Amino acid sequence: MTRTATKRVPIETQKRLRTLMREYFLDLDAAAKDPGRRVAWCTSVGPCEILTAFGFDVFFPENHGALLGAQKVSHELIPRAVGAGYCPESCSYMNSDIGSCLAGRSPLQDIYGIDGPPTPDLLAYNTNQCREVQDWFAFFGRRHEATVLGVRPPLHLGAVGPDHVAFVAGRLRDLIARIEERFGLVFDAAKLEETVARSSRASSLWREVLETARSRPAPITFWDGLIHMAPVILMRGSQVAIDYYEDLLAEMRARVDDGVAAVPGEQFRVYWEGMPVWPKIRELSERFFDLRTAVAASTYCNSWAFEPYSGGDPLDWMARSSLEIFINRDERFKQSFLEEMFDRFSIDGAIFHNARTCPNNTNSRFGMAQRLRDEREMPVLVIDGDLADVRFFSTAQTMTNIEAFVEQLEGRRR
Repeated sequence: MTRTATKRVPIETQKRLRTLMREYFLDLDAAAKDPGRRVAWCTSVGPCEILTAFGFDVFFPENHGALLGAQKVSHELIPRAVGAGYCPESCSYMNSDIGSCLAGRSPLQDIYGIDGPPTPDLLAYNTNQCREVQDWFAFFGRRHEATVLGVRPPLHLGAVGPDHVAFVAGRLRDLIARIEERFGLVFDAAKLEETVARSSRASSLWREVLETARSRPAPITFWDGLIHMAPVILMRGSQVAIDYYEDLLAEMRARVDDGVAAVPGEQFRVYWEGMPVWPKIRELSERFFDLRTAVAASTYCNSWAFEPYSGGDPLDWMARSSLEIFINRDERFKQSFLEEMFDRFSIDGAIFHNARTCPNNTNSRFGMAQRLRDEREMPVLVIDGDLADVRFFSTAQTMTNIEAFVEQLEGRRR
């Protein structure tokens, strides 16, 4: 494969993101030190709108786990968690985050000049992704003597029905009542509705941003999405997130109109299924760029593209959004979803990431990759790795396999 000399066209909106992230983390640090404010930790598709409506400043430890992976320090911190009794093949987000705490070491110290994650008053989780979040939050609840509350929805669903939604909405009402009792707060239903409306708007804009990659050439790729998805996760329910995605969407549409490609000379379009390999994002992005292959769509970035809120009980929208995420669906739904995405984004081939410590968000272990290869006659590559622990990833082997995979795409086109 020949290396292209073409340079990337930077996304201008990204310059604002650095400022937003700094302001977000500095404000969290200030909230943790202010006796008049409260901090809540929340899982990434958890009940953050309720926490925001109650006035909590919300932190997402999964983001910290991803940051530890991206900074390539997880493999140094995970042994600390293992020494405390956690299995080395349990979620590497969890293990690296716990290890970070035990070691007193966080990238937030170097990047933002703060001590690390804010001390929580409350930890609220939803096991719609995995049960590990429950044990993860339990560790920090014990360490900080903080309240831990959770929602445990029905799992691995096909169709999401009214009974499923009603059940989870009921658990969310219980969560509200327990927060009121524990912290002496009064729930404001109108504020929750406003927060949900903002959350839904940011999510819808995020979906539109990702949808611009249906154009040829794609103006944005999976690798860009991993950076720009931060506001829809960390700032969900805020006007800040809405403003950011309105600007980003306008820039993406302008790139489409002007033919500005995320991968100049785009030849092939690939789908990424599964978790990112955070420690190797740069190397993987550059390799696909050199191969003139746009990773045009992914399951991961779409995980925060919820269906719009159109009024009614905001708890019903929260319940349905948490139930309908890809990771919480059955095999038949997942395969159907992938096939629809392949068609929508004109995908030439798919890459499945077999993440060693994340079986919940790995979909290549029970024949799905092979079924898609056979039924659609589409090239599929399964790579071995992990979301944060670089020890499970072979750079040389993976890059060789990716190059062979793109050669296969070239052969099919010829």
